[in-house]
Parts: sequence; structure tokens; C-alpha cells
Amino acid sequence: MSKIYLTTIIKADINTVFDLSRDIDLHQKSTFKTGEKAIAGKTSGLIELGETVTWRAKHLGFYQTHTSKIIEMEKPNKFTDVMLKGRFKSFKHQHIFKQEGKNTIMTDILEFESPFGIIGKLFNIFFLKNYMKNFLLERNKIIKNTAQR
Repeated sequence: MSKIYLTTIIKADINTVFDLSRDIDLHQKSTFKTGEKAIAGKTSGLIELGETVTWRAKHLGFYQTHTSKIIEMEKPNKFTDVMLKGRFKSFKHQHIFKQEGKNTIMTDILEFESPFGIIGKLFNIFFLKNYMKNFLLERNKIIKNTAQR
């Protein structure tokens, strides 16, 4: 199991950052490099508790689909999504928000596991963990820039 822990400080109120983090349209803009597109479930606007979204994107040279469901939401402090269908053996992404003065501290905790036993574990160690971290960093940069306008 791989775990990525990221913290982003954003000069904006917690409600703004929380909503931008669950905005399907902004997510699609932040993932333009992979051509990520919401193709089923919630395909636009703000995703809510119990809703699903299916993404289609080109990662590592292959088109892939990934269906996630929001299983936990405490507005505006946190929400969690998990993979229902996709390439990972398991995938859980916790989004946590804390207001500190005029800043919001946005924390991502992403836990995932690749299939294919030892080959998948080696792929995680040598490539996938860094790939996923960079994917989140790009997404968080767009959220931050949008919130701070």
C-alpha cells in the first residue's frame, strides 16, 4: 500500500477551497494534460455525499476509466472518495480542510495499491507513487490559483 500526504496552504476561506476541491469542472481543467473527462455519474458541478463520478483519461499511454464514490462528507472540513471500479487494487483519497486565520490548510491523504502482486509493488515504489504525487500537486496548484483570485 502506498500513501501520499500533501499539505497546501491557500489564502482563501475554507468554504471556497472545500467547494473548489469537489468541483468536477475545475478538476477537468486541472487534469488537461491527461485529458481527464467525467463521463458518467456526476459529470458537472459540485459532487456530494453518496454521488459517484466516472473519469476517463489517458495515463501512462493508455485510456483508463476510474469510478469513485464520495463515502464521507463533513462540510466544509473533509470528504473522502474511494474507487469503486478501476485499475487499482484499492484507492482512497481523504480531503481535509482547516481554517487558520485568512488561510485554509488543505491536506490530501491518498492511499492506493496496485494489482499484480510484487510487480505492482515494485511499480508503485519506482514510478506510480511519484506520478500520483505530481498529479495531485498539479490539481492543488489549480485549486490554489483559482481560490486566490
